[in-house]
Amino acid sequence: MPDRLMTPERFAKALTYEEYKAAMTRNRDRFEENERTNVIAAADVAHFAALPPMRAVVLTEDWCSDAVAALPLLAELAKRSGTIDLRVLYRDQNLDLMDAHLKRGQFRAIPTVILYDSEWNEIGAWLEKPTLIEELRARLRAEIYASDPAYGSPEAASTQLPDDVRERLWAALWKMRDDTTPLCNSEMISEIKELLSGVTA
Repeated sequence: MPDRLMTPERFAKALTYEEYKAAMTRNRDRFEENERTNVIAAADVAHFAALPPMRAVVLTEDWCSDAVAALPLLAELAKRSGTIDLRVLYRDQNLDLMDAHLKRGQFRAIPTVILYDSEWNEIGAWLEKPTLIEELRARLRAEIYASDPAYGSPEAASTQLPDDVRERLWAALWKMRDDTTPLCNSEMISEIKELLSGVTA
């Protein structure tokens, strides 16, 4: 299969979820908190359990907050359904695969979840975050910045802010993410189910 970016050999060399987690150097505490608190409805587990076996490759980096939220959820779904063989690849070391799945044709958005059937045919890809959540968090983020002039512009780098202001801003942004995580998780599962709607056992 020389024309395919994903092959059995490349998949076999990718990290397992536990290997990726063990190698994390950032956001490990939030990652493990998401593992402890994620909730997946029994009906969703049953839905995926009824699908034929498939492979999922996740392109990610451990600095990405969207990946910190999405990857533990996907791993739990794979474990409980028993039909998804999950592997992880670092985005920046796999740009050929990443650039074949750009968001809106131009952004290297992560996490990117690429699904393959048992014959290594690509079923589809899910990118970054649910559409509803992207719109909701953009609005809430703008409201947070507007709530305090000290935060400056949402387009400016927050690393340039004074330490106390930056910490206050980051705390508000993380709280917003945490508050919207349950909805984000349910929307993510719904979008992946839709992506797989043409797959039958």
